[in-house]
Amino acid sequence: MTPYIHKVQYYETDKMGITHHSNYIRWMEEARIAYLEQLGYPFAKLEEMGVASPVLGVTCDYKKSTTFSDEVSILVSVKEFKGVKLHLSYEMKNAAGDVVCVGTTSHAFFNLEGRPLRMKQEYPDLYEVLMGELEK
Repeated sequence: MTPYIHKVQYYETDKMGITHHSNYIRWMEEARIAYLEQLGYPFAKLEEMGVASPVLGVTCDYKKSTTFSDEVSILVSVKEFKGVKLHLSYEMKNAAGDVVCVGTTSHAFFNLEGRPLRMKQEYPDLYEVLMGELEK
């Protein structure tokens, strides 16, 4: 998969000129949406299919600061998937290739009425795509 690239914006920095910690979680969301699109399942398509994937949990470990105009490359991968919950991992690197942040997000799959989905039975194509990503 192609990493998602985010260019740090001025408004994302604090008084010291360092990226505010909350932005890394936003970037994970941006990268996840781009990742799903690369897999052939853009968010609009998932919603049309009746699939919602709310966030259950987030971890974020900061390794090195970023500042305005830095380009951050975010690689998303499937950490765990058994059909009910999806766990993604994120590795963020600066232009020099240094890891600046690593994180995870956990998601469930629900229909638009809020009931859990049985992905393997109800959406076998999406299930197989995600299982294939797990094997990489």
